[in-house]
Amino acid sequence: MPALLPPAITAALLLCIAAGCVSYPPKPLTPHAIARTLAVPDDQTIRVAARELVHPVLKPVNLNLEQGLSPEEAGVLAVILNPDLRAQRDRHSIAGAQVLQAGLLPNPVVTAGVDFPHGAGPADSFTAYSIGADWDVTSLITRNARRRSADAQAMSVDLDIAWQEWQIAETAKTAAYDVLSLESQLQEAKAAERRLAENLAVVRRAYDQHQLALLDLSAAEAAAQEGRNLVLSQEKDLRHQRLLLNRSLGMPPDRKVDLRARPLPSNLIVHHPQRLIAEVETHRIDLLALKKGYESQDQILRAAILAQFPRINVGFNAARDTANVKTIGVGVTFELPIFDRNQGAIAVEKATRQMLFDEYASRVFTARSDIATAIADIESINIQIAAAEAAIPSLERLVRTYQRALQQGNADVLSFYTARSALAQKRIGVLKLKQQLVENWIAMEIASGQYLPIESAPNAPTTRPIPKEDNP
Repeated sequence: MPALLPPAITAALLLCIAAGCVSYPPKPLTPHAIARTLAVPDDQTIRVAARELVHPVLKPVNLNLEQGLSPEEAGVLAVILNPDLRAQRDRHSIAGAQVLQAGLLPNPVVTAGVDFPHGAGPADSFTAYSIGADWDVTSLITRNARRRSADAQAMSVDLDIAWQEWQIAETAKTAAYDVLSLESQLQEAKAAERRLAENLAVVRRAYDQHQLALLDLSAAEAAAQEGRNLVLSQEKDLRHQRLLLNRSLGMPPDRKVDLRARPLPSNLIVHHPQRLIAEVETHRIDLLALKKGYESQDQILRAAILAQFPRINVGFNAARDTANVKTIGVGVTFELPIFDRNQGAIAVEKATRQMLFDEYASRVFTARSDIATAIADIESINIQIAAAEAAIPSLERLVRTYQRALQQGNADVLSFYTARSALAQKRIGVLKLKQQLVENWIAMEIASGQYLPIESAPNAPTTRPIPKEDNP
């Protein structure tokens, strides 16, 4: 039997095919590999990554971990270290591979056959063979639409990754502000506990000297215990919040993250609230990603409509029969669109496009509502903080009045401790309101898709220093 192709050409073809193949790279899921992936980079690597950060909203910063982090710097650090973002960023490679796949044309199909004569036959019988190649030319019709769809989807994925990074950064910033607030609340609780412990010591000495009654000692002990319980509660909340901060940053739980002390604002003013609502479609990264996803789906629908045309294959063939008659021919095959005109795929893609359209409109509506709600909450909390801070001087005067009256024997000890406890709770309540104010401000940032620096309003009231109180 004669060879269909010369050996040199056959070897060259096999070599080219082998060179184009991708080998299998093993990637075992071992504890060592996981530990290496989750390891926190050194400080220099982190500083370089923070300076070179590229993001539509977040700005690069110069980090100095030894001096502590600001809440904004904590957000940038979370974008660098948080392991949740690694899986999100892997979607970029997947989208790039899909773009590559969308641009590839189908391979030509090669067919070959050999017929051996057998039995009785003429002496000049030859071994017959045939070889042919055909290709789906209709793939050219949908290629442009598929490429456009893949390109738009890749841009959508990149924008969605940026949105996830923004979400993680805002979560870390919120956690950092919560830690600062809880540290301030713990300081207030410890100051109250210290005053009550000092007062208990004075009352116990007076009781031992028969200057105060057992009721006075019991009240002082109960107040000191209440102050201790308040400190323990604040310490528990602070430990929990520090673990949440480490988780959002991508730090191990046992690593202490230092934050730079920053006073929480007492009053925040939203400038141009209507503009925030009106510009949400141009600033919300997730809406921009969804818009690109809609463009991708529109091209998928276009490709489905183009694919309703009959599939056409064009081929060439060469053959030799047993009588050594050689032929060369051209062939065309095409489908008859009698039953399947791709109407099912067209209906699915059209419904999917409508779903994305409605989802985009719904998300715009939700974003505008979230912005309006956050603005209303900020304005309400501003008023609450002002009222609470205005009440503190009155409570301080009440505590001093009870203190003097108690020293003169004109007031009962329970009323004094009640007033002092109310003052401590009011101070901590003001700090909690400020924490809520910052949280609502960050919620407004997320809803609007814009970075809005936290700046206190001019002439805004600030937290009063803790006055020193004498023991009764």
